[in-house]
Amino acid sequence: MIDYALALMANPMKPEEGKKAYAFLQSRGTLSVDEIADHMVSHGCNYDRGDIIAVIAKLVSCSKELMLDGYRIQLGDLGKLYLTVQSDGAESKEKFTRANIRSINVNFAASKLYSDLIQKVSLHRVPTRKAVAATLEAELSGQTSADWTPVPEDEEQQP
Repeated sequence: MIDYALALMANPMKPEEGKKAYAFLQSRGTLSVDEIADHMVSHGCNYDRGDIIAVIAKLVSCSKELMLDGYRIQLGDLGKLYLTVQSDGAESKEKFTRANIRSINVNFAASKLYSDLIQKVSLHRVPTRKAVAATLEAELSGQTSADWTPVPEDEEQQP
């Protein structure tokens, strides 16, 4: 089951439409390679935890090396890793230099195996993290209600 919360947001491309409610997934956390290896072993994997960790570590280093050599990495039914570039535009092709390139990013494209997630997922609506934190704070201080009213943008304080 995947938890989600709602937030009111304006579409930056259509600010005249005002704010609308959008869903945001609430992660249960991040699993480390060690935890993934333990999970795989618990599902009857033929390899032990150390072998799985070693293969993942080698996959990471080799895929980086190969992508830097210009290859895309197809990871079977998982998907594909590939590099993209972000650059600042130049007035002409002749004036474009390496200095126009800001970053190289790793992208992931899931395989078709994941195209039906919306049909298979079990979703559960939960309060926002802000609402949970305010409620817990109120409860711990002996209050019987909590306020998590959004602060108007012109009154927002910088973190």
